[in-house]
Amino acid sequence: MRQLTAALFCATSLLAVAQEVPEPGHGLPHMLAPSEIPLIENYRNSRGGGTAYVIPPTWTPRTTAEWEEVQSVVVTWTSFESILKQIVRNAKEECQVIIACVDSTDVITYLNGVNGGGPFPDLNNVSFLEVPFNSIWGRDYGAESMYKNEVDSLYLLDWIYNRPRPEDDVMPLTIAAYLGLPIFSTTQAPYDLVHTGGNFMADGFGNAFSSFLVYDENGVNGQFNQTVKTPAQVDTLMDQWMGINQYVTMPTLPYDAIHHIDMHMKLLDEERLLVGQFPIGISDGPQIESNLNNQVVPASSVFGTPYEVLRIPMPPSTGGQYPPNASYRTYANNIFLNKLVLVPTYREEYDTTGLRILQEALPGYRVVGIDCDNTGSNIISQSGAIHCISKGIGVADPLLIRHQRLRDTYETIDPYTVEGYIRHRTGITGAEVYWTTDTAAGFTPVVMADIGGNNWSADIPAQPAGSTVFYYIHATATSGKQQVRPIVAPDGWWKFKVLDVNSGIGDPSGPVITEVFPNPTSSILVVTVGDAGNARVRISLRDALGREVMRIQDGPMHQDQRAFADLSYLAEGPYMLVVESAKGRSTTKVLKN
Repeated sequence: MRQLTAALFCATSLLAVAQEVPEPGHGLPHMLAPSEIPLIENYRNSRGGGTAYVIPPTWTPRTTAEWEEVQSVVVTWTSFESILKQIVRNAKEECQVIIACVDSTDVITYLNGVNGGGPFPDLNNVSFLEVPFNSIWGRDYGAESMYKNEVDSLYLLDWIYNRPRPEDDVMPLTIAAYLGLPIFSTTQAPYDLVHTGGNFMADGFGNAFSSFLVYDENGVNGQFNQTVKTPAQVDTLMDQWMGINQYVTMPTLPYDAIHHIDMHMKLLDEERLLVGQFPIGISDGPQIESNLNNQVVPASSVFGTPYEVLRIPMPPSTGGQYPPNASYRTYANNIFLNKLVLVPTYREEYDTTGLRILQEALPGYRVVGIDCDNTGSNIISQSGAIHCISKGIGVADPLLIRHQRLRDTYETIDPYTVEGYIRHRTGITGAEVYWTTDTAAGFTPVVMADIGGNNWSADIPAQPAGSTVFYYIHATATSGKQQVRPIVAPDGWWKFKVLDVNSGIGDPSGPVITEVFPNPTSSILVVTVGDAGNARVRISLRDALGREVMRIQDGPMHQDQRAFADLSYLAEGPYMLVVESAKGRSTTKVLKN
């Protein structure tokens, strides 16, 4: 608790300069306001004192992913009340909602009024915290959640906020005190670190993404940092403070003025990345594609596999314009709150597609759209939406389940092995895989075996070609706590298809497999891909269970668009040839004889 005591001391010192910032409720913008520039020096100088105990943890933290279980979500009640009301109305069905506000009576009056969707049914699961603040952008100044020993004690982490808004900056300390949680704060040199929540997303297992903004603001041109850091030093601090050991950073986008990745990217789980898509050659589209090819594609998920990229359109203005000639409309700026996903919406002709993509990618979740682009709710004009104004707090007692989902297979004889990494602070007494080929008929459990190292395994019986297998994992802790993954099971699940040996699948927007020969083959295999330009292309061979057995190519294609492999050492049988780029994925069958 020494960190909490020191952090609260820091909070007291910061409030001494709070009167220099405009009063809350005035709608401070997402970007730095011109009137705030003279305040930067005093704000920066206030961040370094009285924090002798603010040092990185001596243990390795595990920073949570957004799709993990949360106990609370924090919002700041100042402007865009109709949007906030819809967030609260939906979120309170999933977790505690903490509303930071000036006057709770005023907030309750608005909640019970006709605006923003009509009167509130009740205030169950809603708490009010009357505290000072400067702006609505709680994602950026809010606390990150992390655990000791992966699943033990919950801690919060407070970065230096990259705005001269002292009351916003101490909000994590206020929330920590309110919830009785210890908190680390990155305010003391040489461990000082400037960061912002909208420019950070993590997978819960040491991988994270940000734009180069984090390097810029901690480097020689930073305005809020106590000491100058190189990119390598920033990476080291992210590892020390948060346990981030693969930090994927990308050049900032030309037309996204705030340079926050939550305006165009979103991790959906450990393997899938939702990325906004502009029309070819338009706006930030070229830089996004470059970042995918040069930064994301070379990175690997926690399972050592390439990230699967799902595309979602970036809507234009009513006049058909994109940034810099219009606001930065995005569906990626959504938030997970247990079984709920709140998504910004704009206009029906685009929302229908955006919401459908998310619902198909996240079966079982309650996907709710909230208008962010009309009179009284035009928050997107300030370069922010739902994700930017809400911040989840992890549960104190997580039951962690990690699983690499099974891919489509040609296997019709041998069972399908499901493995999961499962942990709870009291231990795990048992786990099961529930599976079916017909969700309407219900699921059948198969007991998982403890195979050591917190890993559990079970086999789903082989199914005939043409089947689709749906499944999920359930686990029980020694304490009695139970958890499922996906968190929405059995309404949501993972699935894979059992393919016919003559079938192949492909993404029309992705790389095209034009020729594979000889096929069958006993040794040499030649793969020809349609012209992919200079894009990075990853070609791999997978066994019947979808496990990679050979990496054939990982980089730009040779000018003849061919890649070669020697399969002589592989066992006989069917394999899947998988060709992937940032634009999509194609597969076909290869038979080794």
